[in-house]
Amino acid sequence: MEYYNYIKSFHLIFVITWFAGLFYIPRLFVYQIEANQKPSPDKEILGKQLKIMAKRLWFIITWPSAVLATLFAVWLLIIMPHWLQQPWMHVKLAFVILLYIYHIKTHQYYKQLQNNTCTKTSSFMRIWNEGATFILFAVVFLVILKSALNWVWGVVGILVLGILIMLGFKLYKKIRDKNPEA
Repeated sequence: MEYYNYIKSFHLIFVITWFAGLFYIPRLFVYQIEANQKPSPDKEILGKQLKIMAKRLWFIITWPSAVLATLFAVWLLIIMPHWLQQPWMHVKLAFVILLYIYHIKTHQYYKQLQNNTCTKTSSFMRIWNEGATFILFAVVFLVILKSALNWVWGVVGILVLGILIMLGFKLYKKIRDKNPEA
């Protein structure tokens, strides 16, 4: 058990880097979509650079982090199999499955943008960008509180956060409509 904290530390490091990638890649998608609406040569120059940035982020940081976070999580569950009997862990694993679904859907958007076939708007991608945030909130509350019941309060917090984010989007859109450089 001496190595438990090392495994847990590596798991957390790769969860953090995985989320960093999931937080930033949709932001790059926003920039790619907006660059595609610019006149030449800006469109081509920005588009090429943003595709390179997205590719490096996605395949050098995000995917490897997802795989390593999962491997260290499995290792932790092998060491602590009794966690699988706890209700909070069942809920957490459901959110991890949801996170992988989000990751795979983000991968589909990545491929569409790399192939110039994405039909989503930059506004959609701004909203999509918050998906990982909601999952992160739920998982952190579950892990810290270790209670399947208290995650309900986490979901309430997520809904409040979602409302605040939507209000922030509307405010930001108004500001951008008035000043496109904002």
